[in-house]
Amino acid sequence: MASYRLLYPMRTYLVVAGKSEKANVMAADWVTILSADPLMVGVAIAPQRYTWKLVKKYKEFVISVPSLDMLDDVWIAGTKHGPEKLKEMNVTLVPSKAIETPSIKEALANIECKVVDERNYGDHTWFVGEVVGSSYQEHAFPNGKPNLEAGFLAHAAWTDFVTFEKKIYRPKE
Repeated sequence: MASYRLLYPMRTYLVVAGKSEKANVMAADWVTILSADPLMVGVAIAPQRYTWKLVKKYKEFVISVPSLDMLDDVWIAGTKHGPEKLKEMNVTLVPSKAIETPSIKEALANIECKVVDERNYGDHTWFVGEVVGSSYQEHAFPNGKPNLEAGFLAHAAWTDFVTFEKKIYRPKE
């Protein structure tokens, strides 16, 4: 087993890159927050991916938060290559607020990023994006907290995905 699998389950996201007819969507688990002020996120993308080429060219990307309802689209985005896969997906690309790369209408949230740094690490490039805009579905984040019943996805193993239960655990005080 690959040692990186010991870090799973991990949240699953969709990365959107490109503009208009050249837009593409890929699935990514390797996404994280790097800074709160300014808000920055990082995503690891392999150079052989079409999305990598679009992020390099346009210097921006969107991290979309899919729901369980989007599982088939996540699977297509993660197993097929190039923009042709969008014809098989049931996602609607809509204008973002602050960048030209589109967001996904059906996503629970969209985080719009401008690339501020990139570095190669082994077989992936780590793209750092400063968050310049965002949008989200109110029911998924009431009172500024995630609604665990909204269907946030985590990737457990190759074909296995899980969601979060509505059980909150807190440490003893």
